Amino acid sequence: MPVRRTRTALVLTAAAATLLPLTACAGGTQDATGTKDDAKAAPGFPYTVENCGVRTTFTKPPARALAMNQHATEILLELGLASSVTGSAYLDDKVLPKYEKDYAKIPVVAKEYPSKEKLLAANPDFVYGGYASAFDPKQGRGREDLKKSGIDSRLNIEYCTEGSSAVDDIYREVTEVGRTFGVGARADSWVAAAKKTVDDTAAALKGVEPVSVFAYDSGDKTASTAGGKGIANEMITRAGGTNVMADVPKPFADASWEQVVTRKPDVIMIIDYGSTTVEQKKKRLLDDPALKDVPAIKNKKFAVMPLSELVVGVRAPAAIERLAHQLHPELKK
Repeated sequence: MPVRRTRTALVLTAAAATLLPLTACAGGTQDATGTKDDAKAAPGFPYTVENCGVRTTFTKPPARALAMNQHATEILLELGLASSVTGSAYLDDKVLPKYEKDYAKIPVVAKEYPSKEKLLAANPDFVYGGYASAFDPKQGRGREDLKKSGIDSRLNIEYCTEGSSAVDDIYREVTEVGRTFGVGARADSWVAAAKKTVDDTAAALKGVEPVSVFAYDSGDKTASTAGGKGIANEMITRAGGTNVMADVPKPFADASWEQVVTRKPDVIMIIDYGSTTVEQKKKRLLDDPALKDVPAIKNKKFAVMPLSELVVGVRAPAAIERLAHQLHPELKK
């Protein structure tokens, strides 16, 4: 089952988790590899965090992290932790140029998710999952199973928070990962820059009339689209759009083409992933006679958002800015 579908299904059933008060200061001068005497806690440690219902106390940073999804890998690399990554898995999209050198040095443990045997063979002391499917207990990768093997873990909080802003979740995710690895100052710096990017986009959009947007993921008989929950809806809003399917209380859902016609989106945002190209998706929409009177189709108004940017990861702040310029070409760059 593709990660995309697994992720969607698990979003709907994920349980809410409560963040416990952090028990240690962030940052410190501890080296990210955590090579210190175990008898003495590293600077900034012990650090206790509850993540998606699993409480962990770290006395030093993980030294051998296995990143199970691309956006988990990218968070680690963005924080300068390449030397602490012992392996990666499940590459969803092209590697960004800024990460190419680091990615080339990191072993690929599996094209998708590794078996329990391959995971253990990588000898990690920490496993970081971007999607809940990374920790499938049926495959022997449950977080409890890993803990029994002496391996700590973390799941991206996209899968265990409800009612919070998805962009705020990004800031929290990066902050907590930074503290876990003893690089709190780097995380704080990244969050400050990300907030500025998002705030600058909001300032540029001040006084600009939002345009209505329909997100097209895939589908022929029905259209898989973004509902009113989740990061896709929030990114559309922060980019100066109004999601025409925002009344659907799900991150992703199926919509009828009649709904698309009735709701008359000004722009169709194509979600780019998988074997079907953006151009093929555009052609399918433009060639459908039932859609010919939809404003976005009549005016050939499209935006493109890679699926890899529609996650709680480090790509999202800049992606909001790019989407804003696609929805509002009149904005100054």
